Amino acid sequence: MHAIITTTGQDRVGIIAGVAQAAAERDLNIVDLSQTLMENFFTMIMRVEVPAGADMGALQEHLTAAGDKLGVVVRIQAEDLFTAMNEI
Repeated sequence: MHAIITTTGQDRVGIIAGVAQAAAERDLNIVDLSQTLMENFFTMIMRVEVPAGADMGALQEHLTAAGDKLGVVVRIQAEDLFTAMNEI
């Protein structure tokens, strides 16, 4: 299964590294990544492979904790749900 991780917040050193580390700690394989910086506002979208049977709630808690340390908001959603919510 694939999931989408979104990260937003004020830019600072180490955001990509911190979120990537948190993903690696839960065996999430990053297959695509896009990031943008507008003034001091950072946004990133990661597409990740999620191990079979992974608990999305536990993944969200882990990524939230990592985001809190970095001063950013990190969310994870199943790719199908993310796509459905963002279709126009």
